[in-house]
Amino acid sequence: MKKTTGELLELLKNESTLEHYMETVSDNLIKQIPLSDCLNKLVEEKGLTKAEIISQSGLERKYAYQIFDGHKNPNRDRVLALCLAMRLTAEETQQLLKQTGYSPLYARLKLDSVILFCLQHSLSAMDANDLLYEIGEPLLTLTN
Repeated sequence: MKKTTGELLELLKNESTLEHYMETVSDNLIKQIPLSDCLNKLVEEKGLTKAEIISQSGLERKYAYQIFDGHKNPNRDRVLALCLAMRLTAEETQQLLKQTGYSPLYARLKLDSVILFCLQHSLSAMDANDLLYEIGEPLLTLTN
């Protein structure tokens, strides 16, 4: 049975060896996947092209292709821009962030709330930056 994060933390606090903890909870741990693998799988599943995603993302073309090829590890803002460009749902975005080692969106943070709103309403990264600007928050960093 899947354990909650709180349950995992409690087990970890009470465990005497890391090895035993890992054996006990291995089915509950997220297996990290390279970002490029996740993105390319989503491109295929959604029937999109990298060119149209990159165009919608606001990212520099060469840099974005390097992300898809696995040669660049972007910051979270750039990953979110790609999620918005692919019109992922909030659930798909959360799954991608967790699987690839990025922090999931947290609705108590203003920036994350704006991104969640944009995902729910199929808005772009540029729209997200407009909304962030309107509320006086730092913009998504899309350029080097």
